[in-house]
Amino acid sequence: MSNGQLKLVVIISADSDADRLMKALIGRGYPATKISSTGGFLHRGNATILSGVESNEVDEVFALVRAECHARTEYVPVQTLPFFSEGASLSEPVEVRVGGAIVFVLNVERFEKT
Repeated sequence: MSNGQLKLVVIISADSDADRLMKALIGRGYPATKISSTGGFLHRGNATILSGVESNEVDEVFALVRAECHARTEYVPVQTLPFFSEGASLSEPVEVRVGGAIVFVLNVERFEKT
């Protein structure tokens, strides 16, 4: 039962997780728009997914995000890290956390579909 309060869920995920998440959201009937973005520690490609849902649907959207966007570790060359200095002599790859998602839930004051 809906209480009529619309929420905008903004999900920032790794590109590698975004397509699975989009498929899961759309498969459950949630609207989803994917916008390519970059940022984060490694400046890799991300996807920003926007979905307008009723307030009572937010928990299910969160469950889909948790199911599809997993944090994991990767080893990357130290030279690719933003804090690498030219004088550094580290040759071993560095373990970093990648993936997962960041989710924002915003109140929607007004919504019109034309």
